[in-house]
Amino acid sequence: MAGVRLSPRQEDRAVAVAGLAAGLLLIGFGAYDNRGQVPPWLLVLPLVAMAALELLRRTRPIWAVSLGGPVLAVDLVTGSVLATVVMYTDLLYAATLYGPPRMSRVLHLTGAATTVVLSGLTATYGEVSDALLVVGLCGLVFIAPVWTGDLMRRQREQTESARLRAEQTALLAELDRRTAVTAERARMARELHDVIANHLSAIAIHATGAQSLARRQSRAEDEPLVEALAVIRQNSVQGLAEMRRMIGLLREEHPEESYAAPRLDAVDALLAQARAAGRGAGLAFEAEECGERGELAAPVELAAYRIVQESLTNALKHAAAGTVRLRIGYRAQELEIVTESPYRPGEGRAPAGARAGLVGMGERAQLLGGVLEAGPDQGWWRVRAVLPREPRPTGESARAGDAGDAGAAAERGGTR
Repeated sequence: MAGVRLSPRQEDRAVAVAGLAAGLLLIGFGAYDNRGQVPPWLLVLPLVAMAALELLRRTRPIWAVSLGGPVLAVDLVTGSVLATVVMYTDLLYAATLYGPPRMSRVLHLTGAATTVVLSGLTATYGEVSDALLVVGLCGLVFIAPVWTGDLMRRQREQTESARLRAEQTALLAELDRRTAVTAERARMARELHDVIANHLSAIAIHATGAQSLARRQSRAEDEPLVEALAVIRQNSVQGLAEMRRMIGLLREEHPEESYAAPRLDAVDALLAQARAAGRGAGLAFEAEECGERGELAAPVELAAYRIVQESLTNALKHAAAGTVRLRIGYRAQELEIVTESPYRPGEGRAPAGARAGLVGMGERAQLLGGVLEAGPDQGWWRVRAVLPREPRPTGESARAGDAGDAGAAAERGGTR
């Protein structure tokens, strides 16, 4: 069972109530000095006053300990109730702990001076043994609480200093990490621009030149060569635009604020491109949607678009002649994407980088808490992804396992 945690004001009230109750109990049983010589109600006055000052022990420590001294003197003269003395020592402790730093030195000096004065008066007008007893009592009442409060204050300051150093170290580490990430993003942007973007630009330029040459030769628009050139140019221009947008995102400090993610509304454009590119290979494409689309979270819609895009691209590269079927099902809690293409087994040794598309799709699905299945199924290559409508991120190990399963399926069934 967890302990009850009190606020600072509640703690002060609890201390005051406990001290007052203990003092009244001692007075009721007659456990105080000068018993029978003073009326009990006279002892209650300094007890109540000291309990009231306990309410100020944290918020007004200087006033509390300053007024507590005269109250203690009255208590010692009238009857010396132990609870009143103990509450005054708590005021000394609180003033040292919660007061200004100089308060410790002031209370040490006043405590030592009080001890010297009282012990000197006792030695002058009484016995030396009584003076030694006064020294011990004064040390316990006036010096020990101040010393304890000073020790606790130093420990708190050391703890706070260590915490601040740890936060500073963590902040510096985070700044170093961000600097490293920014530098790496800038390096990736340069490499993408100088290598891949330039190649895509060269492809687009050569495809445009080839189209111009075909027009000068009066070739028909539906000629396979002219259509292939149009597809090459269109895909290279689109890829170049995506690449430039990616380079811009890598160079921005907060890319998520300006990134317009593709949406499933653009699936028709993907299908149109796939039909144009696959006509020469004997591929046809069909698509259907089931259920109400409704509102989808942006990460889910982006992942769904990329999975559809990669599935159609794989079909263009690896499917046998026939019809590629795409089905997108919208359910209450999840989104299902199924792509089936004619399976063409025995493609030989996988080239470098093969199965990267399947691994990427698996990672996208797993990042959102979904699943991806891919592999041959009765003469078809089937890719099935199930994504939740609301992302449910999972751990790195699960992502690695899912990506590994997708890669293993591709290795068993062929290169995708």
